Amino acid sequence: MGLVNPEFADKLERFGVDSTFECFNCGSCVAVCPLIDGHFPRKMIRFAQLGDEDKILRDAGDLWRCLHCGLCTQTCPRGADPGGLILGLRRFALDRWRRFPNV
Repeated sequence: MGLVNPEFADKLERFGVDSTFECFNCGSCVAVCPLIDGHFPRKMIRFAQLGDEDKILRDAGDLWRCLHCGLCTQTCPRGADPGGLILGLRRFALDRWRRFPNV
């Protein structure tokens, strides 16, 4: 189990994410996502909000399922950018794997 780390959102800014906490997990993104399976992308957004790096990295393969079609961002009632957050989490995972390839 990972630890909750609210400062993770600050770390994500380095990867182009500035809207980690805009989402309130209403599920609109899940309703329109053509790749829905296991509550993607909602699950990854929640992991990012909690700062649970371990769970993000454990399920990082899911990040590459996103087609970045923009449907989630277009339908978000809060104006959050779920697709942008997923791209930022991809960058985070790649950076982590480059620095710590055996982790």
